[in-house]
Amino acid sequence: MLQQTRIAAVIPYYDRFLRRFPDVGTLARARQSEVLKFWSGLGYYSRARNLHAAAKTIVAEHNGEFPRDLKAALSLPGIGRYTAAAVLSIAYDEPLAVLDGNVARVLARLGAVRGDLRTPRTWTSLLKTADQLLARTAASDWNQALMELGETVCTPQSPQCAACPISRSCRAHAQGLTNEIPAPRKRRATVNVKIAAAIFRDPQGRTLLVKDPGAHDHVLFSRMWQFPAVEVKRNPGVELAKHLHATLGTNGVTLEALPEARHGVTFRNVTLLPFLARVDHLPANAGTKGRVLPLKSIARLPISSATRKIAASLV
Repeated sequence: MLQQTRIAAVIPYYDRFLRRFPDVGTLARARQSEVLKFWSGLGYYSRARNLHAAAKTIVAEHNGEFPRDLKAALSLPGIGRYTAAAVLSIAYDEPLAVLDGNVARVLARLGAVRGDLRTPRTWTSLLKTADQLLARTAASDWNQALMELGETVCTPQSPQCAACPISRSCRAHAQGLTNEIPAPRKRRATVNVKIAAAIFRDPQGRTLLVKDPGAHDHVLFSRMWQFPAVEVKRNPGVELAKHLHATLGTNGVTLEALPEARHGVTFRNVTLLPFLARVDHLPANAGTKGRVLPLKSIARLPISSATRKIAASLV
């Protein structure tokens, strides 16, 4: 959960997730839709899918225990070099060095390493340094100490060098380079996207949710349940109506514009353009195209934060 998400934001999700899935067996037996529901709001839903798949593998192939062998750990869905080293060192004290953003920043300042730390050559060099410095008889404490040092003291901006236990050995501190190392990462150019979405509502207060990644970038709704939507360019209402006709066979549906919302996904700035479609009957093929349920109950299904924002436009 801490990959791509701040600690403060994770805590309530973590507590709720563990109450529902207290052990790996419970998680492995759960349906993916329920796992996604309890992950909803954290984003990057491939993490939840991989976590669920890894739980199944751990139960089926490793007797319900995270494997102690590095090769076996790396074979689990979603487990890369950093995660494997972190789990094996912290849980089992295996002598494996970790390298995440916090640790890389500490080591880069310690050695006055300039440039983009994420280039393959520099990252490999930092991993070698981390391995050389590792306290092999206390890998768990050592790795956690380095991560905590980067999180709380050797911070990206305004590092607390006076409180740092290794400042006397830090070349960046000695050379006055702590504000220049690490170099800022090059960011991908921002892309502006407009998504128009239809909130159907029949006299019984029911709506329609679909899974339709073909109508727009699938990342925007994380391949989860969503309102019918399409990326638009010039005339959102007209383009959405055409999309609804092509996918659901609707004709003559009046679309009432609702307040727009903003949404950010990686390098995309997304403008969400919700439209209310009041109908006497939901599209005839609604049952085969998606899920029909009370509008007030859509949170029973796994939905993304973008879908929540669209629904909130009705309030």
